[in-house]
Amino acid sequence: MAELHVELVAADRKVWSGEATIVLARTKSGDIGIQAGHTPVLGVLESDPVTIRQADGTTVIAAVHGGFLSFADNKLSLLAEVAELADEIDVERAERALTAAKADAEAGAARRASVRLQAAAIR
Repeated sequence: MAELHVELVAADRKVWSGEATIVLARTKSGDIGIQAGHTPVLGVLESDPVTIRQADGTTVIAAVHGGFLSFADNKLSLLAEVAELADEIDVERAERALTAAKADAEAGAARRASVRLQAAAIR
C-alpha cells in the first residue's frame, strides 16, 4: 500500500514524524481519512484522538487539541495547539483533570481531559 509522510507538530515540539498508510482525524467539517494520493486539503482540527496507521501494522494514537491539518504532495502536516501521544498520557492525572473540570463546569477543559482519556484507552 502507498504511504504518505506525516508530521504531527504541537506549538512547543515535534510530536511524531514518519510514514503512514492512513491518518484518521476529526475536523470542523467532520471525520476525515487521508491516504497517499488524496486531493489537497486544509482543515481545522477538533479536539479528538488522531489515528496514524503505519505500513508495518502498528498504530500511533495522539490526543490532539485544536489546530490545522494540511495535505499536499503526499505530505500531511498536523499542526496542533496541543498534542500528546497516547503513551505519554498519565491516565490518573487526566481522570483528575476531567473530574475537576466537570466540578467547575468548564466544558473546554472537560473535553480536553476526555480526549486524553480516549487516546490513552485506544493505545
